[in-house]
Amino acid sequence: MRKKNLFIRTLAAFIGVSVVLFQPVTACAEEKHYTYNYDYWGDVQESPDLYSVSKVLTSSELGLDVKLKNPQGLFAVGNSLYLCDTGNNRIIELNRVSPEKLEVVRVVDSIKGGSGPATFNNPTDISVSEDGNIFIADQGNARILKVDKDFNYLMEFIKPTDNTLDPALVFQPNKLVVDTAERVYCIASGINKGLVKYENDGTFSGFVGATPVSFDWTDYIWKKLASQEQRAKLESFVPTEYENIYMDYEGFIYATKARTEDQARSDENAVRKLNLMGDDILVSNGNWSVGGDLYLGSGGGYEGPSILTDVTVMDNDIYVCLDRNRGRLFAYDDQGRMVFAFGGNGNMDGYFRRPSAIEHIGHELYVVDSLDCSITSFVPTEFGNLVYSAIEEFDKGNYEASGNYWQQVMDQNGNYDLAYIGIGRALLRQEQYKDAMKYFELKYDRENYSKAYKQYRKEWVEAHIGWIVAIILILFLVPLTIGKIKSIKWQIDNADIFKVEENR
Repeated sequence: MRKKNLFIRTLAAFIGVSVVLFQPVTACAEEKHYTYNYDYWGDVQESPDLYSVSKVLTSSELGLDVKLKNPQGLFAVGNSLYLCDTGNNRIIELNRVSPEKLEVVRVVDSIKGGSGPATFNNPTDISVSEDGNIFIADQGNARILKVDKDFNYLMEFIKPTDNTLDPALVFQPNKLVVDTAERVYCIASGINKGLVKYENDGTFSGFVGATPVSFDWTDYIWKKLASQEQRAKLESFVPTEYENIYMDYEGFIYATKARTEDQARSDENAVRKLNLMGDDILVSNGNWSVGGDLYLGSGGGYEGPSILTDVTVMDNDIYVCLDRNRGRLFAYDDQGRMVFAFGGNGNMDGYFRRPSAIEHIGHELYVVDSLDCSITSFVPTEFGNLVYSAIEEFDKGNYEASGNYWQQVMDQNGNYDLAYIGIGRALLRQEQYKDAMKYFELKYDRENYSKAYKQYRKEWVEAHIGWIVAIILILFLVPLTIGKIKSIKWQIDNADIFKVEENR
């Protein structure tokens, strides 16, 4: 990944801050689109919209007698959406009829059976396993519930027994995911050791994927020298709590975290991809980190870096992050390159007041606004479908088709870096290395350019090996032959002298 130093980033921010802050909004007002991306230099490049608003679904649109109140969690399985209506302590199951229409299947505010409370208390997240069992982060009741499809009580997961936790800490599960074996991974408020992991029998099995601790050496030394009272006032060097988690179709966990301004300026990723061991395996080969907007200027009701409050991952490995600070959506491909960014804070369709959750069904996106108490559905535009087709055809191994789709993308947006890189990658896989190098060079993709150049050099050498060997032999034999001829000539020229000396 190409990282720019702080000076260049700061200078670029100073020069381009007004462009970054206002271009997407201006585009929306004047050109009816508000999608953008960043180029190699970190400048905002407007783009045709990859998504358009299909419908903003409010309580009345959904046909609910009791209006939504502070909805938080959202989970999609098949054509069903499960919504945590947190403020009303209930779960709402919705059926997707079309992007414009969601039908309420049932509204559930209590469970059947169990020895604990029968009603929910501040449910913040929900997940459904492959077996159809439902897991609910029942935060106010300090538990994670496991119920069957009819909301019959099966079991619950309670505060983990761990000596490192404060005994007075109240267990407040906030977000959760469930794997194919029905093991539970959750984020709990006040626990910064990583994800709390439970086996499928409810046994606590440890913490997974704690974020690395970063600190300044001067602060560390000062903390060692300071008095106890002074140390108490200093910031502790502890891992950061995660904001949200999502488990993809392969069983990897995508976790988002809030970054400080220092972390954002140093290009630290705000998304981690955790394997079973809790190691971060996120590929980040883009020009910029995976963290939302590049610039930290204030305006439009926000300040500081993007805060990625949720993430969803499609089957084509495109993951879309929701920024609750700026009300925007940021999508990245499997290489960590930004695919699109759009949205903002506001009351218009496609803008948000306090976005809290994001999910997808196919390529459709559904965003929950906890303050506006609505669900906004987005559908891909023609341009968006071209981008997705290019990416998916490449994944299938149809490189020529992928290149053709990327060419159509480029025809509509000549400033879209991914189109150039996509064509280059397609040509690289078709062994057209010289042509691939041209596209990579145009967008300063050094890594892929090096791959193409290496293969092109190898191909060129193999094609010209006869000439190469001939030239080497000539360069070696000609001086040798000339030297031999000179030696023979010298012997001939001095033959009479040798005879005279022999006669003496």
